[in-house]
Amino acid sequence: MRVKFGMADTAREIDVEVDDAEALVNAFTAAIDGGEKVLWVTDQEGRRHGLVVGRIVYVDVEADKARHGIGFGG
Repeated sequence: MRVKFGMADTAREIDVEVDDAEALVNAFTAAIDGGEKVLWVTDQEGRRHGLVVGRIVYVDVEADKARHGIGFGG
């Protein structure tokens, strides 16, 4: 599932694909509540990303939508 992080003082988003977006949201909430400085995110390819919690402006979790298409990919 795709998760985007908006960071302070930059127009770019950090865009990662994760296996469990709900676990990431819970980890982010726990990091805020616990006063953590860095949130570590592991993407689907196993890369780790350290995000400064105090600089995260928003978290956008892509909806889990069923794919309905036309043609062979549908």
